[in-house]
Amino acid sequence: MSKAKPPVPGRKQRWRAAVGMACALLAGADMAWAQAAARVYVSNEKDNQIVVFDAQGQNLARIPVCQRPRDMKFSPDGARILVICADSNQLGWVDVAQQKMVGTMPLGESPEMFGLSPDGKTAYVSSEDDSALQAFDLLTRKKLFEVKTGGEPEGVLVMPDGLFAYVTSEVANLVHRIDLKQKKVVQNIKVGNRPRRFSLSPDGKEVWVSNELGASVSVIDAATQQVKATVPFQIAGMRAADITPVGLVHSPDGRSVWVSLGRANHVAEVDTVSKQLRRTVLVGKRAWGLALNKAGSLLYVTNGLSDDMTLVDTAQGKALRSVSAGRVPHTVLVRE
Repeated sequence: MSKAKPPVPGRKQRWRAAVGMACALLAGADMAWAQAAARVYVSNEKDNQIVVFDAQGQNLARIPVCQRPRDMKFSPDGARILVICADSNQLGWVDVAQQKMVGTMPLGESPEMFGLSPDGKTAYVSSEDDSALQAFDLLTRKKLFEVKTGGEPEGVLVMPDGLFAYVTSEVANLVHRIDLKQKKVVQNIKVGNRPRRFSLSPDGKEVWVSNELGASVSVIDAATQQVKATVPFQIAGMRAADITPVGLVHSPDGRSVWVSLGRANHVAEVDTVSKQLRRTVLVGKRAWGLALNKAGSLLYVTNGLSDDMTLVDTAQGKALRSVSAGRVPHTVLVRE
C-alpha cells in the first residue's frame, strides 16, 4: 500500500512564510543597527574627559572637557551633552556629532548635580559650597536666582511639569521641595542619613532617594510628599557602614529600581511594588553612576575606585564585563 504524500504548500502559504521570514530578518537587522548606533558616555573626574563607548563597551573616543567633570545631561534634541565641572566651576557643552566641547559658562562654587527645565532653557544646579540650588539661563548664560538649602546639596530632580524641584541636603538629611515659580522651599522631607540622588518612577507617582550613610532608599509619595517606604540593604558578611547607596535608576517598565551600593561593590535590584530586594550583582569598586538602555536589558555602572564601567545583563542578573573608563568615572549616559 503506497503512503500518502504530504500536501504541497500552496502559493499563499509560501508567501506568508516568506513574509514572516523577511519580517524576522528585518527586526533582527533593526536591533543590530540600533546596538551598533548606540553610544555610552562616561565622565571621569581625574582625566577631565568624557569617554565614548559603543553599546557593548568598546572604547570609541575620549573628549577633553573642563576640570573634574561630574553630572551630565543630554540637551532636549540630543545633539549636545551638558556637563558639570566641579573644579573649574563651569557647565560645558559638548557637541555629540563633533565629539568636542564647544562652550562653557560659569557656575557657583563646587557645583555637584543639575536638572533641566522641560524646555531645556534653564539649568538648576546644586552648589555645595554655596548651600543653594542655583538657576541659570542657558541662552544668556546668566544666573537667574538661587534658593538656599541645607548643607552640601547634591541630587536635583526637576519634575516633568517644570514647576517643582527636589534637592537633597547631605548634612541636614532632608529632601527640599522647591517651588520654582515662587523661588522658595515649600516642604522639607526627612529621609535617611546623607541623601544623595533621585529617580522618579515612570508614572511620576514616586520619588526614590538614596541614603548613602543609611544603607537604604527612601520612597516619597509625590502626591502627599510623605515617605511611604524605606528599603534597607544587607549583604551577607558585610557591615552596614560599607553599604553606601548613591546612584539609582528605574527600569523602563517601572517594575524595578537598580541602586548602586558604593563601597559594597554591588548593585541591587528592588521590586517597586513590594519594595523588597530582589537580588544583588557584584560589579567594580565603589559602584556609583547608573544608566539603562531603552530596552532595560543592559545596566551600565561606573565604578569610581576601580576606574572602570561594568555592563550588567539585567535579565540574568549577571555582570558581563568591565571596561576601563578613565580615572574616577562618575556619570554615565546612554544614547540610542
